[in-house]
Amino acid sequence: MTKAVFTTKVDPTYDDLPEERYHFPRTYLRQAESAIGDWIVYYEPRRASGDVSSRGGRQVYFATAKVDRIEPDPVRADHFYAFVSSYLEFDRPVSFKEGERYFEGALARADGKTNKGAFGRAVRSIPDADYDLILQAGFVRTIDEISNEFSKVSDDSSGFAEEQLSYDRPVIERIVSRPFREAAFAIGVKEAYANTCAMTGFNIINGGGRAEVQAAHIRPVAHRGSDSIRNGLALSGTIHWMFDRGLVSIDEDHTILIARNRLPDTVMRMLRTDLLLPDRPDQRPHAHFLRYHRDRIFKG
Repeated sequence: MTKAVFTTKVDPTYDDLPEERYHFPRTYLRQAESAIGDWIVYYEPRRASGDVSSRGGRQVYFATAKVDRIEPDPVRADHFYAFVSSYLEFDRPVSFKEGERYFEGALARADGKTNKGAFGRAVRSIPDADYDLILQAGFVRTIDEISNEFSKVSDDSSGFAEEQLSYDRPVIERIVSRPFREAAFAIGVKEAYANTCAMTGFNIINGGGRAEVQAAHIRPVAHRGSDSIRNGLALSGTIHWMFDRGLVSIDEDHTILIARNRLPDTVMRMLRTDLLLPDRPDQRPHAHFLRYHRDRIFKG
């Protein structure tokens, strides 16, 4: 097993859904197979689409996931799918180069310039040390937040903080722990929605300066939902409770759906007609997850 970088565009050329699958040609099969059972980072290149003249990609590492298996594409010859789990977006996109430092050592030439041959490979293996550097840079805000929470827990807390929040745990142990993933998910979702409830438009800050809005999963984690911002909504506590129980949902055009005769008029008057969306299109709820909520959870 070895870790790898998977490159995927904002508007993918292939049938990518990074939260669940990565689509690639046979050219990269060996590198992808080497990553089965191990972790990868996703990289967004400068080109935003298959058009060679397209621009707009951020040139950043933006998420990590674990490769579970690889299967042939049943339709397209010599193409394959890498199916992933434990997808988690960074709370801070990481540029492939910061100052003179390359996060992937193989991208640095002896003269200090970028190794374009290595950089041009859509799937490339990386050593554990490079992977750890990328993750530590990508989750710096989450690590700091959890470390701060840990410092507030008293020494007689029955070991909870040591087990769940310890700053010193290896990076992979941290990213698979539920408290860490919830913290990273919450940071990303709240920031995408500017700490505002997507269904009411309310932005309430408590006395301690913290937003009251919560990060909700569209497809629940218990239903194998990912910790992707595109699988998340910022919702006030009451609306979050109703959404999880299928009393409200979201249509394809982002119209808010209400389970009729199940909510009092006072609650219905609080709801917007349509969903408040993040400014960035790539952070908006994905149709794949919204459809799951309508079909499996909504009581309308």
